[in-house]
Amino acid sequence: MFLEWSLLTIVTMGALFFFVKMFYFKSITLKEQRSSEMMKMTLKEAEILIRKYQIQLQRALGNVDILSEELNNLRNEVKMLKQRNSKHRMESDRLQTKIKELEGRIDALI
Repeated sequence: MFLEWSLLTIVTMGALFFFVKMFYFKSITLKEQRSSEMMKMTLKEAEILIRKYQIQLQRALGNVDILSEELNNLRNEVKMLKQRNSKHRMESDRLQTKIKELEGRIDALI
C-alpha cells in the first residue's frame, strides 16, 4: 500500500512538475514570438524608411546633377561674355587711338 501511495505521489508530483514546466516554456515561446513579430515589424518599418530616404537621395542627386549642368552652362556663358568684353575693349581702344590720330590730323590741318 505504501508503495502504491508513494508511486502515485511521485507520478502526481512528476505530472505537476511537467505541467508547470510546459506552461513556463509556453509563456517563453509566446514572448519570443511576440518579440520576433515586433522585430519583423521594426525591420519592415526600417526598410520602408530606407527606401523613402533612398528615393529622396536619388532625387537630390538628380537635382545636384541638374544644378551642376546649369552651373557649367553659366560658366561657359561667363567665359564667352569675358571674351566679348575683351574684344569690345580692344575695339574701343583701337577706336580711341584712331580718334586721337584723327584729332591730331585735324589739329595739324587747323
